[in-house]
Amino acid sequence: MQQIQPPSARPVSIHPFLNLGFRPFFSGGAVFAIITMALWIFVLMGKTDINVTQINPIYWHGHEMLYGYTMAIIAGFLLTAVKNWTGVMMPHGYKLLAIFSCWVVARIAWLLVGLGVGNAMLWFALAAIFDMLFMLSMATAIFRAVLSVKQYKQMGILAKIAMLSMGNGLCYLGIFINNMDYVKIGDYLGLYLIIGLVLTIGRRVVPFFIEKGVSFDSEQKVVVKNSRWLDIASLLSFFVFFVVDIFIGNKVLLTLSALSVGLVNIVRLLGWYHHGIWQKPLLWSLYMAFFGMCISFFMFAAQPWLGFNHSLALHALAVAGIGMMTVAMMARVSLGHTGRSIHQPPKTVYAMFILMIIVFVFRVIMPLFDIEHYIVWLMIAQSAWIGCFALFAISYIPMLVAPRTDGLFG
Repeated sequence: MQQIQPPSARPVSIHPFLNLGFRPFFSGGAVFAIITMALWIFVLMGKTDINVTQINPIYWHGHEMLYGYTMAIIAGFLLTAVKNWTGVMMPHGYKLLAIFSCWVVARIAWLLVGLGVGNAMLWFALAAIFDMLFMLSMATAIFRAVLSVKQYKQMGILAKIAMLSMGNGLCYLGIFINNMDYVKIGDYLGLYLIIGLVLTIGRRVVPFFIEKGVSFDSEQKVVVKNSRWLDIASLLSFFVFFVVDIFIGNKVLLTLSALSVGLVNIVRLLGWYHHGIWQKPLLWSLYMAFFGMCISFFMFAAQPWLGFNHSLALHALAVAGIGMMTVAMMARVSLGHTGRSIHQPPKTVYAMFILMIIVFVFRVIMPLFDIEHYIVWLMIAQSAWIGCFALFAISYIPMLVAPRTDGLFG
């Protein structure tokens, strides 16, 4: 993304941390990723007093990884990127603090539920109010900026944000009427809408980043291959896939649709490939995230016939399409928007991305071949996840709380 600095009067913020959305939401998301995964370990081991009659612990975990962690990263990215796309200044200062605070309050309430502290339904009510306020205020800021400059090509992104709000609302409805099927559907909708968003935004930024990143060290301009028809085929086949997986459950249709998404995106990746990406961790990490998503769709295609747990394919998609993709995007965006060189990332990024690959291997691949040691593989994956985000927090939060190195606002 290229930085746009309007020629008008310089915006004013109470602290650099609140200049643009990526600063608080990337910082908060990274810290929350550590806390919620650590708590999930204790919940999974039965070491907390979570009320299982009011929330299935698996759905507690799913909700907070999707509507907690991932929505923070989406908010941080969009509240920053939309400023570049439209030239309209996004919330900063106290307005940004208000949006971020709503997210924080909702996360604290869900953590208290996980710990089993106090009245769970009281915390859920508090979480519902502030989660909806967070999503509504974020969406309003994005909608207003996009519509003010008539960038109707962004309507697909806006529609996904609106549907994510509906999916989150469905989770809360299911909790309040004690119907876990609604919570399950809300979690699944959250995952698949987020992956749809990744496929939409990733199509724009991944090839763009590869061209710019590899060209920087090359004597010739690098151009990768893109196809509008592949873009359309990717989104259409993915739409069919998630409708079939959530609502229909026909194994033939699931296999055909998942196979279509995987093949289309493998072809896209072949068109985006350049050997120069392996010299730049901020590029190969994005590429590997997309490749991991392709593997996950092939797993969805094979699962009905090979009989392994559907959860493995689900986690493959989540780890690659959300875990690796968000970490890679945060690592790059945080550098560019604080005035630092994207070509000289912290040395820790190598370890961060390798740890996320370890998460994928031990959460998804190892259980396929050795289910007897599933808990061991799970603990290794969870530890690698925590290690990845701990390194991000150590390396990047000091940048995110400091002024831009070039003196600009952002």
